[in-house]
Amino acid sequence: MATPLNAAQRAAVHYLDGPCLVIAGAGSGKTRVITQKIAHLIDAGIRPKAIAAITFTNKAAREMQERLHKIVRLPENDRPVVSTFHSLGVQMLRRDCKRLGLKSSFSILDSDDAAGIVQQALATTDRKLIRAAQSRISLWKNALVEPDDAAATASDAAEHQFARVYRDYAATLAAYQAVDFDDLIRLPARLLERDPEVAQAWRERLRYLLVDEYQDTNACQYALLKLLAGPRAAFTAVGDDDQSIYGWRGATMENLARLGTDFPNLKVIKLEQNYRSSLTILDAANRLIANNPKLHEKTLWSEHGVGDPITVVACDTDEHEAESVVMRLQAHKFERRGRFADYAVLYRGNHQARVIEQALRKEKIPYVLSGGQSFFERAEIRDVMAYLRLLANDEDDPAFIRAITTPKRGIGNATLEALGRYSGQRHQSMFAAMFETGIETQLAARQLEPLRAFGAFMNRIAHRAAHEPAAQVLDDLMEAIGYRAWLYDTLDDKAAAARWQNVCDFVDWMKKRAEDDGATLARLAQSVAILSQLDRGDDDQDAVRLTTVHASKGLEFPHVFIIGCEEGLMPHQGDARADDDAEPEPPARIEEERRLMYVAVTRAQRSLTITWCRKRKRARDLQSREPSRFLAEMGLAATPPSRSTDGAQAKARLGHLKALLAAGRPAS
Repeated sequence: MATPLNAAQRAAVHYLDGPCLVIAGAGSGKTRVITQKIAHLIDAGIRPKAIAAITFTNKAAREMQERLHKIVRLPENDRPVVSTFHSLGVQMLRRDCKRLGLKSSFSILDSDDAAGIVQQALATTDRKLIRAAQSRISLWKNALVEPDDAAATASDAAEHQFARVYRDYAATLAAYQAVDFDDLIRLPARLLERDPEVAQAWRERLRYLLVDEYQDTNACQYALLKLLAGPRAAFTAVGDDDQSIYGWRGATMENLARLGTDFPNLKVIKLEQNYRSSLTILDAANRLIANNPKLHEKTLWSEHGVGDPITVVACDTDEHEAESVVMRLQAHKFERRGRFADYAVLYRGNHQARVIEQALRKEKIPYVLSGGQSFFERAEIRDVMAYLRLLANDEDDPAFIRAITTPKRGIGNATLEALGRYSGQRHQSMFAAMFETGIETQLAARQLEPLRAFGAFMNRIAHRAAHEPAAQVLDDLMEAIGYRAWLYDTLDDKAAAARWQNVCDFVDWMKKRAEDDGATLARLAQSVAILSQLDRGDDDQDAVRLTTVHASKGLEFPHVFIIGCEEGLMPHQGDARADDDAEPEPPARIEEERRLMYVAVTRAQRSLTITWCRKRKRARDLQSREPSRFLAEMGLAATPPSRSTDGAQAKARLGHLKALLAAGRPAS
């Protein structure tokens, strides 16, 4: 039987008299509040499909859908909209894109495609510069800044250069009839702002909004929420100012303050009872976050008891840190008779995972690495996705170029460049241009033949994709392009087999998605660019979870190790150095790092171990480090009484436990 809602949760669920902000502390049951509120709204007479719950990740949306399904059973065509901001944006654009000058089969460019356009505009192969330009353009879009405005307000030479690239980038996207991820929110917001008729239609379509992780919204997402809510302002925003950790990608805490200004009758409800962590862990978290200024004062409390003391371990080097963590983890698991899946190792940057992985592999401990390369970022998956994107939109030039050259078809760069120049002169896509009579003046017959053969093949597949079962069309597509044979021709057998297995997993997953949604391949292909992960069951593995703190948000584990708690790493400083002559970090930056540490600490349910190194390897050198200021703020001693023998002690303890078990004696 489900635990009854506490008083604050009940108040949040039942309040329907106006806009509502729920300040939900870590582990306070916010997802339960959202799903119960949806059920309450339905009981109150609001049609289910007129309710929208908006999340930030597909995983959060799936979890919410699963929980909701257990509470309210509804027919498939009358269920609440539970989706990410980006997925909702796609729905809005598919319905009203013509009002923005886009055709319904517009393409959604992923980060790699966008980087190619930015690279061309910058005329450089400097990946660091390309990433910097992409990041700056993304921040401008998220702040609803247009290219001309970016150019007018640029403050230095780099920003002027990026503003010029932004203008070229926007023009190229328009020519391709394509949008990027930021546009999936920016364009719907602009549409609702400029077209009152469309705005009113969407307000009638979505009569109540619930927004999860509200503290992570940027200016663009807030604008979309405000426009969708309209004068009726029927919404509940759920968030926590103490867990706002995405300022670097445009999220702004100002949105929490703006709610009270823009909606004067805003009802604020605080959830302070924590259902996750022990009092010891919560006390450390409360002490830590008390050092930040507060928008909404709150103090987490729990009925879980005092729990285990927090352990702080000072290590000599990062290699010693990894050995210590792995040995302590093994000994703890052995003593508690637990599962590997009960343990997580959290770190500030992905580069810290390598040495931990090595130590785990050495001890033959299974682990899952989160926050690394996405399945959809793998080259073989991107190759197959290029064909699907081209099926959805034959004006998607990046997809056309990737598909027509993978596998190789004897079509060289010179041919594609000539086709690209001609398509630019004719203001057409490359796909359309290759069928024009005029192209014959630019390309020889031997160059045109493979181009047009590929075009005819894609047209046949596109026709079938719109009318035939998706599974058969997918199988025939993969057979026709000869991708498996190409992998084995270009790679060694082991690498080819691994990549082909990934492709098979992807194709099987697409088939299942098509079957579940009752969709043709043509329809499924339109949303392929926003698919973010393959359901491979990693969450069910009995394995230690390795993850960045950012990627751990929303997760919880019985036992947590936070490594690298040093000045320069946590809090992060510039390029992760703690140099004496480094510029001090601005207060806002330290406040966000403190919130990040708060998120890390509050992932732990029963035990928490924090490690730092006296020296850490950087390139070939060992650099001296200092313990993080956050340890003192939590009231934790940075250096334990014993020096750096803890790894050996943990190893000895593990050996002792195993010996006792073998002898049939209980551990003391």
